[in-house]
Amino acid sequence: MTDTLPPLREVISAHGLIAKKSLGQNFLLDLNLTRRIARAADCEGAIVYEVGPGPGGLTRGLLDEGAKHVIAVERDERCIEALTEVALAYPGRLTVVSGDAMKVDEAARLAELGIGEKVRIAANLPYNIGTALLIKWLTVPVWPPFFASLTLMFQREVGLRIVAPPGTEHYGRLSVLAQWRCAPKLLFDVARTAFVPPPKITSTIVRLDPLQEPVAEAELPMLEAVTAAAFGQRRKMLRQSLKSLMPQPETLLEAAGIAPTERPEHLTVAQFAALARQLAGVRL
Repeated sequence: MTDTLPPLREVISAHGLIAKKSLGQNFLLDLNLTRRIARAADCEGAIVYEVGPGPGGLTRGLLDEGAKHVIAVERDERCIEALTEVALAYPGRLTVVSGDAMKVDEAARLAELGIGEKVRIAANLPYNIGTALLIKWLTVPVWPPFFASLTLMFQREVGLRIVAPPGTEHYGRLSVLAQWRCAPKLLFDVARTAFVPPPKITSTIVRLDPLQEPVAEAELPMLEAVTAAAFGQRRKMLRQSLKSLMPQPETLLEAAGIAPTERPEHLTVAQFAALARQLAGVRL
């Protein structure tokens, strides 16, 4: 189906939609780009969960590229009328949910809507909550999760952190959490000029495909604890940075087969999982 709606600049003008910095808004106007993102999300024939649709640029791309149904969660009430017009142009294929994505229980909401299949999450995430939303989805209590994939826009620095391998400057807590449960990859950058207003930074599209099982066995709270402690003092040796977890972390490290003089950026995801297992045993 070809998009017959007005250009997004006209939609934004007609509804007086000035992007709010407080909501981390930067409206994506290039419909060729939104279709490219939709294709990267493998949206054709899928149910797509979108966060922060704003005036509906990516929403239109998803629908035009063959998404079976889009569930769009929007916090800004000013955008609802514009999204309603998109829903009328694609009858029965768009459900607009007014609310804060950070507070939505996605699995419960999908069940309320009678959706039993896994969804594909695709979003131009608001910059101010992008990382928090990703962590929310990476730490859902049931795994494999309710989503089949995540195709998300972040500022480029965050994207680099998500995919960074051990031993590199961007490798950190977010890298470990993402790579423990998913296979992430950078897809392509998005120029500042694609947005209104243009952000000060370059954006990038990241796709994360969930693994059936995590890279290595670990309890999530323990993994979060060891990564927070280790990367909270990333320049220090682990025997020092892990003292926030226990007074003598050398025992923990040796049991996990890790040298106490090692630094966190050199540990693999599997080694962090080994530390988490040892910490769980200590805290029993």
